[in-house]
Amino acid sequence: MIWINVVMYAVSLLFSRGVHFTLNPLNALAPSSDALIFLGASGTMALAYTNDWSSIFTANWLHGSLLHILFNMLALRTLVPLTAKEFGVYRMLSIYILSGAGGFFLSCLGGVPLTIGASAGLCGLIGALFYFGWSRGGSWGKMVFDQTKSWIFSLVLIGLILPNINNWGHGGGFAAGFILAFLFGYEERRRSGNIDILICAGMSLFTCLLLFRSIFQGMAAIVK
Repeated sequence: MIWINVVMYAVSLLFSRGVHFTLNPLNALAPSSDALIFLGASGTMALAYTNDWSSIFTANWLHGSLLHILFNMLALRTLVPLTAKEFGVYRMLSIYILSGAGGFFLSCLGGVPLTIGASAGLCGLIGALFYFGWSRGGSWGKMVFDQTKSWIFSLVLIGLILPNINNWGHGGGFAAGFILAFLFGYEERRRSGNIDILICAGMSLFTCLLLFRSIFQGMAAIVK
């Protein structure tokens, strides 16, 4: 998952007409908006150009600066192992993909002009863990529940302090993750089975095809 995000970030820099070199860490090594839209950014402005709602799946793998991707990948390294432990790898990946799409779908409905980043999917993992801790109970469930509450508090604080934070995407991703966790269940209640593998394989293949399509179209445009 981290490698796909890193590769897509590198591709977005490669396709950019101008990369921002600045001492401001929030904007350092920022791909151009045109490249991000072309590669699958979501939001009302992106949809006005592309009219392609599949961007709600691809936007989850794009990032707007070096700090942006570093922060999200560190969060991914923290959340993925715990979510995979409690939900299994297949359900974890499905939750990440689908909750990311849910977050970006809500962002479009909320009028966010241009939005990208793994944070919608990450919030989906937090929502799933929040459900797990609340549903499981016991000492371990309480520990997970309390940890997710601290993450939620941090997200709300960041959303209030930092500019250009997509709170619609965060909220939509969290809600989708909570609902998906309820629908899918976790390992202690239901062991991962063939249906989980099929859903994960379908979502993963669909997302990879969309990303490959964007890269191929970009390479074809450069050759021309």
